[in-house]
Amino acid sequence: MTAIGLLLRRKSSVFGLVVVATMVAAALFAPWLAPLPPNEQFFEGLSLEGAPLPPNGQFWLGTDQLGRDLLSRLIYGARTSLLVGVVANGVAVLLGTLLGVIAGYARGRLGAAIMRFTDLMMAFPALLLAIALAAIFQPSLWIVAMVIAMVNWVQIARVIYTETTALAERDYIEACRALGAHWPRILLRHILPHLVPTVLVYATLGIATTVLLEATLSFLGIGVRPPEPSWGNIIYENQTYFATAPWLVFCPGAAILLLALGFNLLGDGMRDALDPTQRGRG
Repeated sequence: MTAIGLLLRRKSSVFGLVVVATMVAAALFAPWLAPLPPNEQFFEGLSLEGAPLPPNGQFWLGTDQLGRDLLSRLIYGARTSLLVGVVANGVAVLLGTLLGVIAGYARGRLGAAIMRFTDLMMAFPALLLAIALAAIFQPSLWIVAMVIAMVNWVQIARVIYTETTALAERDYIEACRALGAHWPRILLRHILPHLVPTVLVYATLGIATTVLLEATLSFLGIGVRPPEPSWGNIIYENQTYFATAPWLVFCPGAAILLLALGFNLLGDGMRDALDPTQRGRG
């Protein structure tokens, strides 16, 4: 059975795929799906006392502290969160794979230097390092994405290094060297294809981590800047209304949780489908 067939046989993987596809569709078609402009402040969006309105017929998920439609901001916020997650994780996977392959194949002083730098980066708490980098640079969508990428590449670099080291010692790699094959050909034709399943799984699972980290930075006020909606800064802007208007925190929090769960379930399914040692488990 193909990897896709094995993936679709797992109910949890199918659920994760449906969740991710729904979120991606909402982000892509946000201008058509959002019932109202996300940044427009409606006069009728606040009560007579100036408080946010609960879910009703006009505002399906209620309004925020400025009278803006929460559902529309959540739909547009999916764009920001997914864009940061995909870009940041993509850069992290590319950087980690590149450094891991170079260190694992070259070894020697170059490989040792790369891995000692990786160990040094792993010694710093990722959140604290991201906060420090975000505080140095002017926060924006792309700066936040790059900051997250700079703290998330170390895990995949370590895994790729270990796998590349094991592959470089295989007999067929030694045979390629003996036949005069140059190192670019060996890496591209004989090592990288074996790393594709690992890279794909990390590329999927890592998006959930980057989305959560973006939400954390936005919640702390050093992520994506308002009025650009993201799920994290929606919680940050409305945290003072947690007791009187809980939907302002619960709805974006549920969206973050659901997206992270979807990517994790999809990543677990891809791991089981692509790794023969995992098939039949679960």
